[in-house]
Amino acid sequence: MTTTAGTIPRTMRASVLTAKQSLQMQERPVPTPAADDVLVQVRSVGVCGSDVHYYRNGRIGDFIVRDPLVLGHEVSGVVVDVGPGVSEDRVGERVAIEPQRPCRICRHCKSGRYNLCERLDFYATPPIDGALCDYVVAPTDFAHRVPDALSDHAAALLEPFSVGLWACSKAAVEPGSRVLVTGAGPIGALVSLAARSYGASEVVVTDLVASRRERILGFGATAALDPSDPAFDPESLAADAFIECSGATPALLSGLRALHGGGIAVLVGLGDEEVPLPVQLIATRELVLTGVFRYVDTWPKAIAAAQQPGTDLDALVTAEFDLEDTEAALTSDDDPASMKSVVVVSSA
Repeated sequence: MTTTAGTIPRTMRASVLTAKQSLQMQERPVPTPAADDVLVQVRSVGVCGSDVHYYRNGRIGDFIVRDPLVLGHEVSGVVVDVGPGVSEDRVGERVAIEPQRPCRICRHCKSGRYNLCERLDFYATPPIDGALCDYVVAPTDFAHRVPDALSDHAAALLEPFSVGLWACSKAAVEPGSRVLVTGAGPIGALVSLAARSYGASEVVVTDLVASRRERILGFGATAALDPSDPAFDPESLAADAFIECSGATPALLSGLRALHGGGIAVLVGLGDEEVPLPVQLIATRELVLTGVFRYVDTWPKAIAAAQQPGTDLDALVTAEFDLEDTEAALTSDDDPASMKSVVVVSSA
C-alpha cells in the first residue's frame, strides 16, 4: 500500500444500522486499499429511497439486514491513499464512486452486463457496508474523477442520475422522443433530466401531488399532469417511451396504455411484487416491458450530462445533515417539500 503518511487516522466514524429504525455512531478501523483499490475520504452522501427502506423495514425483497450495516451508496469524496498497482498521482483527486464491485469473470461480466454479476458487491446492500462513514475503499476504475465544475453534492448525485440515464438507454430515448415519466419524486426528476440530455423533445410527468407537479417543471419536464383528473387520457399521449418511477400499480397500467405501437416501458420504481398486466394490449401493440437494475458504464455520460445547460443536480438538494444526524436525514422524506437530502461527512 502506498500511503500519505501522517494524514490518515487509524479509526473513523461510522453511522451503523443496528436494528430497524436504530442507528448508532461507532468507531471502526479505517479500511486498507487492496490491489487496484483507492481509499476515499467521504465528503457527500445522498440519501436514497433504498437507505430509507432498510432503515424502516430492515429489508428490500430478498435483501435482508441480518447484521449491523452502514448505509449510503450515493457518494463523492477525495482519494487519500492507493493500493498496489495504482498510481500515486490519484491521491488528491475528487471522485464520484460507482458503488459496485463486480467479479469481472462471470458470464454477465464477460458480456458487459456487470450490473447483473452473480457475485456483485454493492455498497449498503446486505451484507456490504456503504458510505455513511469517513473512509471507503473502491476499485480504482470505479472511482471516477470529477471536474471542479461539479460540487461534492452533485458528484454524489451522479449515482441516482446514472439510474436515470440507464433507464433512458434501455427505453431507447433519442432526439425527438416523446417520453412519459410517472412519479415526480427525486428519481422521476433525474429520469426527466436524463431524457432531456438524450434529446427527448417532450417529457410528460404525472403525479398526484400538485406541488411535485409544479416542481418537476424545473427538472426537465415539458408538462406535468394529474392522473386523477377525469380529463386525463393516457391513450392520447402516444408516447415512444414510458419510464415508471412511482412504484404505483395504477401508474404502471396507465403508462402502458399511453404507449403507441412498438413503444418501450421501463420499470424503475419498485412497488408490488406481482401485478396483473394487460397482456392483450402488450401483445397487439408489440410493447416491450423491461426493468432496470442499477447501471453499466454510465459515469462518463453522467459527468458530461451533469455539466450541460439546464441540468443542475445541486438544485435537487433540499436539506443537509451531519453524519451524526443521519437518522434525521433518513426520516426527512416525511416532509412533502423534501426532494433530496445529503449527509455531509467532510468538506474541503
